[in-house]
Amino acid sequence: MMGKTTLFAVLAALVLAAAPSPSHAAPSKKVQVEKSQPQKWQCVPFARLNSDITLRGDAWRWWNAAQGLYERGQTPQPGSVLVFKQSGKMKRGHVAVVTNIVDERKILIDHANWARGGNKGKINTHVAVIDVSENNDWSQVRVWYDPAKNFGSKSYPVYGFIYSPVEEGAEITMASDMVLPSLKGEGLDADPALALDSLPSGDLAAAESATETP
Repeated sequence: MMGKTTLFAVLAALVLAAAPSPSHAAPSKKVQVEKSQPQKWQCVPFARLNSDITLRGDAWRWWNAAQGLYERGQTPQPGSVLVFKQSGKMKRGHVAVVTNIVDERKILIDHANWARGGNKGKINTHVAVIDVSENNDWSQVRVWYDPAKNFGSKSYPVYGFIYSPVEEGAEITMASDMVLPSLKGEGLDADPALALDSLPSGDLAAAESATETP
């Protein structure tokens, strides 16, 4: 008859034989957690969504593309689109939607993709823009740049404004307020009062080397 010690040895051997060897063990599976990335916006689709102007193509091309389709001019109006020319690193120009008129030389805009680095592709709302043209014709502007908390030192050439076909006096509802609530907090919103109060005294048309890159 088999002794207890021998019996335990046999049972232990059978258990070890049944267990999978390390080389045949099933590989462990790591759960990959995908981090949601905020949507990156270009200025053209954002301006199209936030206005009644449905042009396409590079931003600087909007000015000529609007001929015969929309009214154009050199006076800002709420709901109009400000069209920037090609300049410096801004090879495709830029477009922004006018939201408020402060006075004849100051406006507020909503736009996208004006910042650089990690802020590229974000939405900026209530951004102050000043006319620095010699003839007050909105042919040259400076734009509030939130990371620097000032207007920077560079001015930008612009074509002018493309006007919305909405009837005069109609209330403009900005799409950024209506259908983009999740993106509102992601922009680098400039305080209009702070921006306009920070204007330097003297000639607004002074423009030196560029510090910002839309």
